[in-house]
Amino acid sequence: MDNRTAWEHASEESSTRPADFETMSGVPLAGTYGPPDGEFPGQWPYTRGPYASMYRSKLWTMRQFAGFGTAEDTNLRFKDLLRNGGSGLSTAFDMPTLMGCDSDHPLARGEVGRAGVAVDTLADMETLFDGIGLGGVSTSMTINSPAAIVLAMYVALADRTGVERSRLAGTIQNDILKEYQAQKEFIFPPRPSLRLVTDSIAFCSAEMPRWHPVSISGYHIREAGSTAAQELAFTLANGFAYVEAALAAGQAVDDFGPRLSFFFNAHIDFFEEIAKFRAARRIWARWMRDRYGAADARSMQLRFHTQTAGVSLTAQQPEVNLARVAIEALAGVLGGTQSLHTDSYDEALALPSDKAARLALRTQQVIAEETGAALVADPLGGSYFVEALTDELEAQAEAVFEELRVRGRGSLLDGVVDAIEEGWFQAEIAEAAYRFERKLNTGRRIVVGVNGYTEGDEDPPATLYIDPQVEARQLERLAVVKRARDDDRVRVALGRLALEAADPTVNLMPALLQAAASYATVGETVDTLTGVFGAWTERAAV
Repeated sequence: MDNRTAWEHASEESSTRPADFETMSGVPLAGTYGPPDGEFPGQWPYTRGPYASMYRSKLWTMRQFAGFGTAEDTNLRFKDLLRNGGSGLSTAFDMPTLMGCDSDHPLARGEVGRAGVAVDTLADMETLFDGIGLGGVSTSMTINSPAAIVLAMYVALADRTGVERSRLAGTIQNDILKEYQAQKEFIFPPRPSLRLVTDSIAFCSAEMPRWHPVSISGYHIREAGSTAAQELAFTLANGFAYVEAALAAGQAVDDFGPRLSFFFNAHIDFFEEIAKFRAARRIWARWMRDRYGAADARSMQLRFHTQTAGVSLTAQQPEVNLARVAIEALAGVLGGTQSLHTDSYDEALALPSDKAARLALRTQQVIAEETGAALVADPLGGSYFVEALTDELEAQAEAVFEELRVRGRGSLLDGVVDAIEEGWFQAEIAEAAYRFERKLNTGRRIVVGVNGYTEGDEDPPATLYIDPQVEARQLERLAVVKRARDDDRVRVALGRLALEAADPTVNLMPALLQAAASYATVGETVDTLTGVFGAWTERAAV
């Protein structure tokens, strides 16, 4: 049986969504194209896509990032996005929550509800998803250092509302390694932070088969200034480090491998981004099979979420961002993403307004329904240019893996941790960002409205306004929860957590669930863990 025949059999097994699989002029379109013995979508090493039929059977999840103010405010935005055709929720948390601080912490002053939604206790989680059935929606949560704590709150909410854990679908980012490398929202040192990740992987593998316990994220690496090749290499190296950490904890690769997912940036260099996605799938499949012994195809099939590049958005002539986002989103689709967030055109100025968020969602819907891009799997496969770029990005990534292998004396896990502790990743990203900035300053690269084509209407659009009273309302809400809860129950739960945190052989998720169900705050739980793990101070890169 040649590859094409095998692909046809696999594709026929997938249900086809209702659509006219033809061009606007009526030309019939095959599910994919290529020579009979070439690689086809759904075939190892999955360069052309993880599934045979790709979007002919199911469109990508249109998952719009949302979060601001109080849980009530974000709940209303969630419901608006779902009413307008969104098929998944993606939760942005405010900076205090991301850093493990409660809204009443002195360092939280002025930041509560500003860059995302404030979540202090299970009560906020209850309000955030009020009227939204957890068993019928896919939820993504972008949080890292306190990720296991917030995940425990989500599971506790499901338990309270009678939704079986096995029905919960979605992703929690939980990618702590890239925090040390790029985003800097870390709390604990790398090794105990890795333990929280592996504990949540083990818990989800056993209890939540539809949940992705870590979304290995290149997005923030790219936003910090890396090249596409660095985003690819650093992200996959982090993924391999998590695999090695889980294996060291006694987990079997095919038990957790199918639940690992990725999160990539779709930047403005259209063809390079498509090549990056294709190279990522090929590298992951090869390493998972040949180095880590995966036998389940699902462990080798890299699946990823994409978000258009926030760093490409400009405050100057912000309406031009609509064009940037559309092009970047199309790159994500042609690269075979499984879910997609499109940035709003006003995000260089403020959190998205309702109108801007709706336009961002409509951009995805135009790509899906009007362009024909979803009718054929990997339509650029076989392009001399795209194939050459795919090979080149793969080669550059392999050079980075070799550097990390040497640092770790054969271990990617040890190599990644060593490179974090020595500031190597940070220095590499900083150098790449400097080189790009030099190109802008010298005019070798043009950004429309910034260093070229600067004439035009500069009147800023109306933006989302966060009322200062949001913080006051959240502080009062937190005070009410603290007065109403059983303090003895909280004390017992946090005491258990401290004891078990000191024993590296114990999975911490059950203790975190007990703390969440007792209405312990994010800050109280973080402080308990810090008392055992300590806090991390970054070494300056030189």
